[in-house]
Amino acid sequence: ELRKKASASGLGKSATGSSFRTKTDFYCWPVGLWWPAFKMGRGTRPIRTLPKTLMAGEGGLRKGRGTEEERRHFPPPTKTMESPNPNRALTNTRFSDLNPALSDPVIDALKEGGFDYCTPVQAATIPLLCGYKDVAVDAATGSGKTLAFVVPLVEILRRVSPAPKPQQVLGIIISPTRELSSQIYHVAQPFIDTLSNFKSLLLVGGVDVKADVKKIEEEGANLLIGTPGRLHDIMDRVGDLDFRNLEVLILDEADRLLDMGFQKQLTAIISRLPKLRRTGLFSATQTEAVQELAKAGLRNPVRVEVRAETKSLDGSGSSQHPGSSKTPSGLHLEYLECEADKKPSELVDLLVKNKSRKTIIYFMTCACVDYWGVVLPQLSILKGLSLIALHGKMKQNAREKALAKFTSLTSGVLLCTDVAARGLDIPGVDYIVQYDPPQDPNVFVHRVGRTARLGRQGHGIVFLLPKEEAYVEFLRIRRVPLEEREGTDDAPDVVALIRSVARKDRDVMEKGLRAFVSFIRAYKEHHCSYIFRWKELEVGKLGMGFGLLQLPSMPEVKHHSLSIEGFVPVEDLKLGEIKFKDKSREKQRKKNLQTKKEAKLHEDKPQKPKRNPDAAAPAMRKKTAKQRRAVQNVEDEEELAREYRLLKKLKKGAIDETEFAKLTGTEELT
Repeated sequence: ELRKKASASGLGKSATGSSFRTKTDFYCWPVGLWWPAFKMGRGTRPIRTLPKTLMAGEGGLRKGRGTEEERRHFPPPTKTMESPNPNRALTNTRFSDLNPALSDPVIDALKEGGFDYCTPVQAATIPLLCGYKDVAVDAATGSGKTLAFVVPLVEILRRVSPAPKPQQVLGIIISPTRELSSQIYHVAQPFIDTLSNFKSLLLVGGVDVKADVKKIEEEGANLLIGTPGRLHDIMDRVGDLDFRNLEVLILDEADRLLDMGFQKQLTAIISRLPKLRRTGLFSATQTEAVQELAKAGLRNPVRVEVRAETKSLDGSGSSQHPGSSKTPSGLHLEYLECEADKKPSELVDLLVKNKSRKTIIYFMTCACVDYWGVVLPQLSILKGLSLIALHGKMKQNAREKALAKFTSLTSGVLLCTDVAARGLDIPGVDYIVQYDPPQDPNVFVHRVGRTARLGRQGHGIVFLLPKEEAYVEFLRIRRVPLEEREGTDDAPDVVALIRSVARKDRDVMEKGLRAFVSFIRAYKEHHCSYIFRWKELEVGKLGMGFGLLQLPSMPEVKHHSLSIEGFVPVEDLKLGEIKFKDKSREKQRKKNLQTKKEAKLHEDKPQKPKRNPDAAAPAMRKKTAKQRRAVQNVEDEEELAREYRLLKKLKKGAIDETEFAKLTGTEELT
C-alpha cells in the first residue's frame, strides 16, 4: 500500500541523506530510513543511510525531512509524538519498539543500565542482526556501537541454544586493544547474565596464556571476547573448543584491526569458522582495507551508515554532506599556534583554568607520557590535580588500574598515547588536549571522540608549531573545522621550573632526554610529512620545551644540520654529577660506575699499529684527498697488472705455485 502511494505521487526524490532516491523508494517509520522497494539486483542489498534528521526532537517530519506531500502520506506514529525523547543524540525509537522484538530479560537489563531510547546506529543495526543479516556499520565514534552488536548477539544466542555445551563457542567479538576488549566484556556481562548456563571469557595479552587455557579446560567458554593475537593463540593451543556451531562474529574497530597489522591473525581465525554465521563489521572509518575485509568475511551484507550533524564555524546553522565529518555537533574544536618552548607554559595554563574538568592529554610517544607524567605532578602550580599516565608499554595490571582510577574520577587528567584514542567510553570527559598531533591523521577524529559522546558537550584543542599551520587547512578539507585560540600572555614560566626539577633528580633528567629523542624519531615518521617536515624542526626550541639541561648528541640532528637556535644550556653543570632522588637507584648507579672504572683500568691497552715501511712520504700526505685517491688507483692498477702477468706465467708452466705465492705475497694463505 505504501509503495503504491509512493509510486503514484512520485515521492522520494527529496529525501535528505538518501543514497538512492527513486519513485519506488519509501520512507520507513519509525526508524526513518529510505529503502528501495524493488529492482535490487541479485546478490545486492540496499544501503541504509541514517540522515541527520533522524535525530530526535519534536515528533514527526521536521524541516528538511521531505516535502509537504510526503508529510500527508506518511504522518509520524502517534506513540512517538506523545513521548518525544529530549536527547537529540537519540532517536524516538525505544528498545521495546524494535522489530523483531527483544526479549524481556534484555529489555530489563537495558532499563537497569539506563537505556530506554536507541541511538541511530542501534535503531538501524539491531533489527538487521536480529533478522540474521550481515552488517557493515560505518558510524561516528561515541554513537553507541557496542550495544548495537551486544544486544542482537545475546538475542541470537538465546534463540539458537538455550543450554550449550561447555566447550561450544557460539559467539566471538574481536577488538584491537586490551582496554577496548575489557570494556566490551564489562558492557556485555549484564546481558550475558540473562542467559542460563552460558560462559563468557575475556582473552587479552598481558595475562598468562596458560591461565586462560586452564580456565577454558575447566569451565568452558561459549562467548570469546578479545584481541586477535590472544584469540588466535588460544585457538592453536586448545583443541577441544568447538567452533562448528558458531552463530555470530563481531569485528569492532575493523579499520584499527587492520592498521595494527592483525590481517594475518584475522584471516586465520575466520578460516576456522563456519561460513553459515552472522557477521558484523563495525568501524568509524571505511577504508579500502576494511571494504576488502567485508568482502572476504561477510555474506551479502547490509551497509549501515550514520552521518553526523555538523555546525558551521559561525554557529549559524548545520550542514550535512556525503563525506561529512565524524565529529558531533556538540564538540567545539580549537587550535593553538605557539613555539615549541612555549608549549609547556600554555599546557599548564590550560590545566589550571580547567582544574574542575575531566581532561585527556595525548602525546606522540610512550616516553613522552612517562616524562610528563613525572614532571607535571612536581609543579607546585598543579598541586592537588590528579594526573594519571597510561601507555602501551605499561604492564597490563598497571594499565587497568590507571584506566579504572581515571574513570572513577569526576575531575582529573589522563596523560596517554593513542592506546586510549579509540573505542574507550570514559564517562564525563570534558576536554581533549592534543599536545602532539597524531602521526596518523585518521586518529585525530578518534582522539576527540572521547568527549561529546551521545549528545553531550565537549571541547578539544590541538597544539601546533608555526610551521605546522597547514594542518588546519588539511583538517578543514576533511570537514573537521578548527577555530583559532589565542595564546596566553600571563602563562607561567614552566621551563625554568622543569629544569629545576631535573637538576634535583636524575630520573627526571634521563626521562626528559629519552622523551626528546623519541619525539624527534616519531616526528620523522609522520604520515603527513609534507606538513610536519622534520628537517625544519627547530631542535633548540624543542629542547627548551622539554626542559632539557643540555642537548643530547643525535645522528638525526648532527647529520642533517637541524637548527639548535633558541637552546640555552645550563652553565657550570656536569650531567654525571646529578643524582637520583631514589637512594637505592643512586647507590646502584655509583656501584655501576665503579665497576666500569675498574674494568677500564684492568683491560689491556691496545697496541699501536706498527708503522708501515712503505708508508707515504710527507709530500704524499700533503696532497688532497682527491689526489691521494688518484695515486692509490694507479698503484692498484699496476699491482693488478703485475699479478695478471705472473698468473699467465703460472699457466704456461714458467713458474710453479710455490714461486707464484711467494711473488704475490700469498704464501701464508696456502
